[in-house]
Amino acid sequence: MNYLTVNNVSKSVGEKKLFQNITFGLEKGQKSALIARNGTGKSTLLNIIAGRDVPDEGQVVIRNDIVVSYLPQMDGFNDDDSVLNALFDEETPVVRAVKEYETCISLLERNRHEQVPQKRMDDAILEMDRLNAWDYESKVKEILSKFGIQDIFKNINELSGGQRKKAALAKTLIADTDLLILDEPTNHLDVEMIEWLENYLSSANITLLMVTHDRAFLDKVCSDIYELSNGNLYHYRGKYDYFVEKKAERLANEAAEHDRLRNLYRRELEWVHTSPQARTTKARARINQFEQLQEQMDRKVEAAPEAFKVQSERIGHKILEISHLDFAYPDQTIIRDFSYIFKKGEKCGIVGKNGTGKSTFLKMIMGEVKPDGGKITPGLTIQFGYFSQNGMEYAGNKIVLELVKEHAEVIRMDNGNYISASQFLNHFGFPFSQQYTYYQDLSGGEKRKLHLLITLLKNPNFLILDEPTNDFDIDTLNLLEDFLTNFGGCMIIVSHDRWLMNKLVDHIFVFEGDGKIKDYYGNYTEYRQMKDKEMRIQKRIEKANRPVEEKAVREAPKNKLTYKEKRELESLETEIEALEQEKSDIEGKMSAGQGTADEFAEWGRRYAEIKTVLEEKSNRWLELSEKDA
Repeated sequence: MNYLTVNNVSKSVGEKKLFQNITFGLEKGQKSALIARNGTGKSTLLNIIAGRDVPDEGQVVIRNDIVVSYLPQMDGFNDDDSVLNALFDEETPVVRAVKEYETCISLLERNRHEQVPQKRMDDAILEMDRLNAWDYESKVKEILSKFGIQDIFKNINELSGGQRKKAALAKTLIADTDLLILDEPTNHLDVEMIEWLENYLSSANITLLMVTHDRAFLDKVCSDIYELSNGNLYHYRGKYDYFVEKKAERLANEAAEHDRLRNLYRRELEWVHTSPQARTTKARARINQFEQLQEQMDRKVEAAPEAFKVQSERIGHKILEISHLDFAYPDQTIIRDFSYIFKKGEKCGIVGKNGTGKSTFLKMIMGEVKPDGGKITPGLTIQFGYFSQNGMEYAGNKIVLELVKEHAEVIRMDNGNYISASQFLNHFGFPFSQQYTYYQDLSGGEKRKLHLLITLLKNPNFLILDEPTNDFDIDTLNLLEDFLTNFGGCMIIVSHDRWLMNKLVDHIFVFEGDGKIKDYYGNYTEYRQMKDKEMRIQKRIEKANRPVEEKAVREAPKNKLTYKEKRELESLETEIEALEQEKSDIEGKMSAGQGTADEFAEWGRRYAEIKTVLEEKSNRWLELSEKDA
């Protein structure tokens, strides 16, 4: 069943053509990612699909009987609204009932009983019963809890930028949606929240189109990828690794075709220069073909990025020593008695919930924050390169190239060659035409990228990077990943980008809160697997250590399995094994990237169905197994 059709859509902004004659569609249950470089029209295309912008040509058709929800990059909240009214701005009976019930509950929790007469609460509960709205209310509670939205009576204008983004995302997910359109949904979320969101979206029975730069998130949620490049749209029926492989093949084929056309153009140009005026039909046809060839030669050809390795300064034996470090705010302990000695070439990641002190730790290393106790001693040869979340400011409004040249006219490569500052900028997504743009005219994301590039070209031998990937497109992330992989010095990186962390770091500092920092040797995925295993073990220990009386009460009705339950347990084992195999087969098909749009939609629907059934059957198997023990 087709939910969305985009037919020959074109859009230009001023003289810049964003895309031309784009055609694609989404089937029911299909979950697709849209990726492209910044500034090429991803958000514009989503706005057109959502009806917030109009195309220059073409049309967008959405099935009449479905509900569409859209999360734009900038929310459309009214600053005078409360969070409650912003989240529930629809006026359906169920929404009105939930708003009234949540209002009563919130007032009770604030100990303002006099403002909630018993009749009002009774009426709210009766209305929830009448409309069968409890499932919807439960969904609302789960989402608000996960996003840390506590005070729903607070005004929207009192929220920070990150809190507003979370509120907008919560509103989108709360809606009873058939087609969900998301523009960078993971911005401003910590890793734990991102992982909850990807589990929610991957198991939800919805159709999804989203723009994201989070490659791990994309890989978990989406089964296929649309890439917007040079005004054209390319479809890849597979996960991110499949996309990388097939894009490389496409670029190689386009480069070979461009070389063939260039040689043909050279021969035809010689003929045009030496031939007489076209008097025959055959000659005129050849000239027309030459003009068409000239148009093809004028089209841009995307080139695959080359390896890029800058030579870093020599680093001595003593790198960085942290000894018995302590730091606390009046109401929060950040670090308690932490010691560590860095080794040559070490790459360390830092993870933890927002507010646990990750950025404060980096500022202490850089001397911007003084510790309460202990000391930090860098080696004599250490040259730090520090990228902070706060960005940078410059006196005067200078052009981009001028700002870079203040730090380095040329950059020495690892092979001994030199490249100019302009070539360095071009490699990382500042084309030559943009290098003469004034700094104040850059977007927020472009300013962050420039800050990062200036940090890198200072030729440090110890990089300290605080969320370096925010607002970067996937192409830039891949370039940065390659650069940091080849970086020969030491590095500390704070990032919510799990894909990047998995590729780069040797070990991880985990900020667990209350001053505790745990050092885990391995990448982020390995750490999460270890953490999940610890949680399962802890639950078993807690269960085993329950008071005897409590265990007796809980286990009293579970003497032993009935004959029917034994048969059920045996059947469940077979069913779970079969479902796991089917799930694995579907993952293989989706990763292979072969299949029609209908097949991918059906695979995605069945995959979500299997996950739900597996969870139910696994829980039942666990219940019966414990009873049989």
